[in-house]
Amino acid sequence: MNETLVTLVGNTATAVEFRETATGGMARFRFAVTPRRWDREKQLWADGRTSFYTVWAWRTLAAHLAGSVSVGEPLVVHGRLKVREEEQDGQRRSFVDVEAIAIGHDLSRGTAAFRRAVRAEPRTPAGTEPCTAAGEGPELTERPEQVTDGDRGRLPVDRKGAGEMAAVS
Repeated sequence: MNETLVTLVGNTATAVEFRETATGGMARFRFAVTPRRWDREKQLWADGRTSFYTVWAWRTLAAHLAGSVSVGEPLVVHGRLKVREEEQDGQRRSFVDVEAIAIGHDLSRGTAAFRRAVRAEPRTPAGTEPCTAAGEGPELTERPEQVTDGDRGRLPVDRKGAGEMAAVS
């Protein structure tokens, strides 16, 4: 099927609206994209005309979006472009929507800390054991302890081999 995929870089213009539906969560928000150009005559950066898009997200992406994004935050949105026309008050208006596939913070304009979502354990048929026993192997949904610059002096450090390069074979 032919679809137009786009990647937009901009800022959230409205709060994320989240609703639970029969098929899972649904979220939407308005997204503002303002191009910036270098004006050679004035020797300044100048903002172009802002374009607004309605971004839609479904199921898990919608729930994660609602818990992660606030108004004004810089984002990168990747998804399917949908253009629709409606008649309002006797005038034909065009609306541009993006059905999101992936959304993330724009790390060229700030930092973010990722927290992996904890998934429910898969259900197993009655009378059977789960595939792995507790304590076997790393738990993929756990976040390792976060280390910030302020914590570095308080954490135990293995100084053995510090400064040495590891042999790679």
